[in-house]
Amino acid sequence: MHSLIEWLIGFASEQNHPLGLVALFGSAAVEYVFPPFPGDTITLLGAVLITGYGWSWWAVTGAVVAGSLLGSFADYWLGVRLRSRPRSGKHTKRWAAVDRVVARFERHGPAYLILNRFVPGLRALFFVAAGMAGMRRRDVLLYGGLSVALWSALLIALGAALGANLEALERWMRRYSAVAWAILGGALLAYLIVRLVRRTRRRPPGQA
Repeated sequence: MHSLIEWLIGFASEQNHPLGLVALFGSAAVEYVFPPFPGDTITLLGAVLITGYGWSWWAVTGAVVAGSLLGSFADYWLGVRLRSRPRSGKHTKRWAAVDRVVARFERHGPAYLILNRFVPGLRALFFVAAGMAGMRRRDVLLYGGLSVALWSALLIALGAALGANLEALERWMRRYSAVAWAILGGALLAYLIVRLVRRTRRRPPGQA
């Protein structure tokens, strides 16, 4: 990743260099297919290129949005395939859990897709769920693209506020990710506690 960043910075002085835009596009796409890939770091660099080197907002944001939509559509396609796949009776409980997630997505899919870019590590799962819930492709494009555009606008604003300092942006990203994971962990813990309490209340009196 460090080598890729150095390679991109080498193009910084030449505004909107095609290879730089291709790298932004590819990194945004790969992040959705292989979540461990730190694509946000490249997006942060895009913010630096705009605010510090005068690159076009439209070109950089367009490359990131297009790449993100390509990667997210791979996840969406996987969800569509899973939706049409025959189910085995061996995994009834597992499918029941999946169905509950899909049911929530059928009710609140647009909101989840708008939030997807702001949730670290789990973005790909949002689009798999969208495919399994049968969301229309145009809606996935609309809400997924809106999410990336809002996220990019936030990073660009931060880049301007921090003086196009990539290291400062990376520190901010680490803090943001830590807070986001803490919130997700707290929400999961609360959900598990509520389920445990409800299950305990449903038990017949005297049952251990």
